[in-house]
Amino acid sequence: MRLGMIQFEPRLGQIAANTERVLGLLQNAPSADLWVLPELASSGYAFGSREAAYAAAETLDNSSYLLALQEWARSSGSWVVTGFNERSGDLLYNSAVLLGPSGQKGLYRKLHLFLDEQNFFTPGNLGLPVFDTPWGKLGMLVCFDWMFPEVWRLLALEGVQLMAHPSNLVLPWCQTAMPGYALTNRIFTATCNRVGAEGGLHFTGQSLLVSPTGEALLRGSGDQEEVLVAEVDWQAASDKAITSRNNAFGDRRTAVYGIEIKASGEQK
Repeated sequence: MRLGMIQFEPRLGQIAANTERVLGLLQNAPSADLWVLPELASSGYAFGSREAAYAAAETLDNSSYLLALQEWARSSGSWVVTGFNERSGDLLYNSAVLLGPSGQKGLYRKLHLFLDEQNFFTPGNLGLPVFDTPWGKLGMLVCFDWMFPEVWRLLALEGVQLMAHPSNLVLPWCQTAMPGYALTNRIFTATCNRVGAEGGLHFTGQSLLVSPTGEALLRGSGDQEEVLVAEVDWQAASDKAITSRNNAFGDRRTAVYGIEIKASGEQK
């Protein structure tokens, strides 16, 4: 299949403008089966107050942004993972939404809030779900979730083959860490970052698609809007062999350390 990432600069608080920009980039892009967009692609990031963040949020079932993307997914036959400023009652979540041609297919709410996000958003309450797609199992994380190796390993143990990672990265380390996470878990990682600056923050771009052997298949620039597309064989992430006698998961000493998956699906 073909995987694409849209690295662009959302406008703070401007849902309609961001929707128009995303659709314009998608409509003029090469074809792809699955697209990954940045964190908070619908709203921008560096809000000056909770009131501003709330005003730029939408609900899952009444979002002009998601409705427009859903219509594009239906007409193009593509799937989309997008960052989304989600309003649920009085709460705000920094979310990632999975859309398919037939509707919404998944929701993840960011677990680890970064800096001033803690003033606006509530930590995620949906755990670490795994989603079925036509190509295999997909997981979603959002930006600063990257810092916590437990979430990558847990989702990989649950069978995730590709991790979609919408981001608004400002620290210099994530893109360095991704090849290690991809290699040690033997999965594909798709980190789609934004560019530009907001509220004194400078976003680092360099969107990155990494293979299960740690190879960079796509790498964006540090400061330009870009459309990036590559072919991905998800089945490569099913092979956990390191050598003829070593397996990344089979050789784990879970009696000494590690995350185990119970038969019920619970983690311990």
